[in-house]
Amino acid sequence: MPLDEADRAALSGLMVGTLLQREARTDIAREGDKPTVIRLLVSGWACRYKDLPDGRRQIVGFFLPGDFCDLNVYILSELDHSIGALTDVRYFEIQPHQFQEVIDARPHLTRALLWHELVTSGIQREWLLSIGQRSPLERLAHLFVELYYRLRAVDLVDDLAFDFPITQHHLAEANGMSLVHLNRTLQELRRAGLIELADRQLRIVDLDELKRVAMFKRSYLHFNR
Repeated sequence: MPLDEADRAALSGLMVGTLLQREARTDIAREGDKPTVIRLLVSGWACRYKDLPDGRRQIVGFFLPGDFCDLNVYILSELDHSIGALTDVRYFEIQPHQFQEVIDARPHLTRALLWHELVTSGIQREWLLSIGQRSPLERLAHLFVELYYRLRAVDLVDDLAFDFPITQHHLAEANGMSLVHLNRTLQELRRAGLIELADRQLRIVDLDELKRVAMFKRSYLHFNR
């Protein structure tokens, strides 16, 4: 949503104190922890994930630069998921009272942040639909298009190319696929002339065709405002 200068200044005012860092493949927060802060990712990629006692893991969401990691999580007694750094990341930790003061004073900003949470819920529903109904090819195509639009919204896309620092292992965990099946599906997208993936960068060669393959409708991202 469009924010005026006062709204932008209020948001910037939350980014105070020490800029924290985590290395790739380390946890930022663990399931069962007592949540006391709101985290704002500044750089790098992180994920929300669930795991089983035998070590199997499912990535249930990606956090990109500019994302809040659960705005209202501090009202819970404990986390019901973990947050992991997929790459080296930097982030701020915002105290709940700081956050509450800002949204009490800026009702338009409150509305924008509520919009953010509704979009997050919409993304979660699309991921569930992908796991349950889309084929592996459709599933991967849909994720690539979604990431393109999300990164474009924060000016991290150059034409149709963007940094793609995560591994095939991460993609497999996010899409409910084995590494072998994931690799075959990537090769299929390459052979069809839809994507190029090399040197930790993804370029979408034919966005319209990739959207057609994925049956992608971007209404769930709610960019219409």
